[in-house]
Amino acid sequence: MSNLTNDMYEKIIDLLEQNKANFRVVEHAPEGQTELVSQMRGNLLSQAVKSLVVLVKIGKKESRYYLANVPGDSRVDLNVIKTLCNAIRVMFAPAEKARQLTGCEMGAVPPFSFNEDLIVLADPSLFENDELVFNTGRLDRSIFMDKDSYLRIAQPNLVPIAMKEIKESQI
Repeated sequence: MSNLTNDMYEKIIDLLEQNKANFRVVEHAPEGQTELVSQMRGNLLSQAVKSLVVLVKIGKKESRYYLANVPGDSRVDLNVIKTLCNAIRVMFAPAEKARQLTGCEMGAVPPFSFNEDLIVLADPSLFENDELVFNTGRLDRSIFMDKDSYLRIAQPNLVPIAMKEIKESQI
């Protein structure tokens, strides 16, 4: 395990303990795919927080980055973000930039930002469950946390950015 991974994990645990969050850590086999890790952890897919870094181009020379958090059974609706930000273009950030902003490998990104250049967005449907489950900066540990603790500590911008995924079995 890299120092980068361990540092982020320690940062998250420290943040949650300092803010008296109601949470627990679960260890499991390394996995970065939301559906697979949710099966391993035994949580509903809608409880899992998918955290993705989005690049928003406001103008030719102005860009912003957002940490978009949606339920595990959803996708980030980039068109909604484009409209909300009055942007000319919205896309997922290149992996290297996402790593730089989050301090994590992709698949292990937690729903918190420790970088002032990374603005946190969260879809309100995440909070339909009393408990959220998310990555800790490591692929082998996850956190189960009550939604009120998350909202209080992360203070995300609540924006309807989730688009439910349609499975072939639903067609």
